[in-house]
Amino acid sequence: MTTRAVIFDMDGVLTDSEPVINAAAIAGLKEFGVAAQPEDFLPFVGAGEDRYIGGVAELYGVRYTPAMKKRVYEIYLEMLPDRIRAFPGVHELLDRLDAAGLKVAVASSADRIKVEANLRAIGIRLERFAVLVVGEDVARKKPAPDIYLAAARKMGLTPGACCVVEDALNGVQAAKAAGMRCVAVEQSFPADQLRTVGPDVIRHGIADIALADLGV
Repeated sequence: MTTRAVIFDMDGVLTDSEPVINAAAIAGLKEFGVAAQPEDFLPFVGAGEDRYIGGVAELYGVRYTPAMKKRVYEIYLEMLPDRIRAFPGVHELLDRLDAAGLKVAVASSADRIKVEANLRAIGIRLERFAVLVVGEDVARKKPAPDIYLAAARKMGLTPGACCVVEDALNGVQAAKAAGMRCVAVEQSFPADQLRTVGPDVIRHGIADIALADLGV
């Protein structure tokens, strides 16, 4: 089936925000007695902040509380203006998709406050997207397919008419479980790791994606 919509993950796909949330989570968890290391978070990338922060807290035997996420977000939003950027090629790819007449959506396991702050920080209007689905909108986060299925449903499309662009193992698994084509970019994980979860195409970065990769 020809692709009629492209659904983007956000962190690590549109925005170079993974290092920022990593630093904020380390700083925030430290205030709760958790001496986390950057690599502790890798298994939880793409699964939403409750799991991202809570999973690491649990590794250190500390019970996760909503106060942890609140504090991490406070630190994250303070860091954001000076440390986030769009990946090279993001604006150009969005323009090409618009010109081709495709619908464009964002589906991120992150909370709405983070998604909207990130998009504003890189100069992308929320109105540019046909649909914006965030972590609060679904009961099950990635690697469950719920968030991508919700995006397709809101656009009035079948899963087979959608292509997902992802950077994370959890995200690729979610896209494939939803029955969607998936292009993975090596912006958070290397190709050999991405290959283990079965994306249809792997590209080095957003700037390397051709419309044909997306099934257009």
